[in-house]
Amino acid sequence: MSTGQLYVDGDFERPAEKPDAQHKEWRTHIKRDYGRIVHSASFRRQQGKTQVFPGHESDFFRNRLTHSLEVAQIAEGIADRLNIVYNDQLGGQEIDGRLCAVAGLVHDIGHPPFGHNGERALDEQMLEFGGFEGNAQTLRILSRLDKKVKYAEAVGGDDRAGLNLCYRTLASILKYDTAIPKKRPEGSKPVKGYYESEQVIVDAIKEKVLRGKNLPGGEKFKTIECQIMDIADDIAYSVYDLEDSLKAGFLTPATIFASNDKLLETVVAAVAKQIGEPVTKEDILTTFLEVFHEMIPGEGEDDPLQFFIKASQTSDQFCSNGYVRTEKSSSLVHEFINGVEFEFNPEFPALSKAWLKPDVRKTVEVLKQYTFNAIIYSARVKLGEYRGTELVSDIFKALKADKGHLLMPDDVRERYLDATDDETKARTICDFVAGMTDRYAVEFWARLRSDGAESIFKSV
Repeated sequence: MSTGQLYVDGDFERPAEKPDAQHKEWRTHIKRDYGRIVHSASFRRQQGKTQVFPGHESDFFRNRLTHSLEVAQIAEGIADRLNIVYNDQLGGQEIDGRLCAVAGLVHDIGHPPFGHNGERALDEQMLEFGGFEGNAQTLRILSRLDKKVKYAEAVGGDDRAGLNLCYRTLASILKYDTAIPKKRPEGSKPVKGYYESEQVIVDAIKEKVLRGKNLPGGEKFKTIECQIMDIADDIAYSVYDLEDSLKAGFLTPATIFASNDKLLETVVAAVAKQIGEPVTKEDILTTFLEVFHEMIPGEGEDDPLQFFIKASQTSDQFCSNGYVRTEKSSSLVHEFINGVEFEFNPEFPALSKAWLKPDVRKTVEVLKQYTFNAIIYSARVKLGEYRGTELVSDIFKALKADKGHLLMPDDVRERYLDATDDETKARTICDFVAGMTDRYAVEFWARLRSDGAESIFKSV
């Protein structure tokens, strides 16, 4: 039986706002946060940001918004199951499923236009000022950039409080407990974490959620809701990116089993890195054989011709038959949710642990890493992504050039002009570009470079 409380009053305090008359007993603090997020501009913009396949190709494919909705639902489902299965450990308490869902809704909100390629482009432009990192941008949007609340006095040199969410809500998106250094070795990848500009906010989050206690040396800050969201994200990636790829015809079970050695070796290395144990090419193919077990002949079906016909037909059905795809996706998500385990931490209840069982995690990573490497690195997808990278870089350079600030909206221009140092000016431009949707970025670039006439009556 647990003794520590999962949630205390300090979790639900907000950085800038005093308790107000809007709070009612029937509307919890987390439900207020849920509402603020759903009605925010940055949440809506996710509908215009690519997940895997560009949105203009088909309304069927997932975008960042629909992906986030799926992650939110899976995260809430994980919490619901853990509350039942681990009721004794929790001592009758419940993990807040709605809070887990909120974390899912906003976990990708920091992604710039054109996904990871836009992220790399902005990181290159911001290299001398700490770079650009999607998770850090998520915290920055929620705690600074979204236009909801301002501090009475500037905090950390900034008077903006973003959506002014509860400390426990902000904690639920802190995946990496690391301050990103402003300088890093040449050629190195950006560190995942939070910008130094939000250090004061992170310190306040930890103070409230840890209830004034210090973590043991070497232990990282990551709340149970954040861990559940992270697992849900992996599940959604592994299942639904594969589903989209099957629908698009980029993959079929047959082509997966016919994968060349180079692709399999790449996937082997990626999966081994994630799960921390050796993996073979046979492991990859065996995992897919278990996933697409319908292709295996049943008892008495040992005729080679009939086996070939059945395998070919079944492979085609996963691409052409929506019922077959949906049934497979649903069963995989159900299996993976059932593979989540939990351990209560009585000293730091908020940092209780959730994880996928080793065999389930291996399956999730195989599906995720295979789809990523087979699709994201395919020539057809890369061609569109390259264009996005160039667009983002070009826009940033134009805005940073002499008088470039005149191209930005009035409120962004004002903040740029008020900045007293190059770092703040560059970060202001970066925030503006990162907030663009794919389509807006294309239109903005067209106004700068296209030969076609662009209307001056369309707002920036």
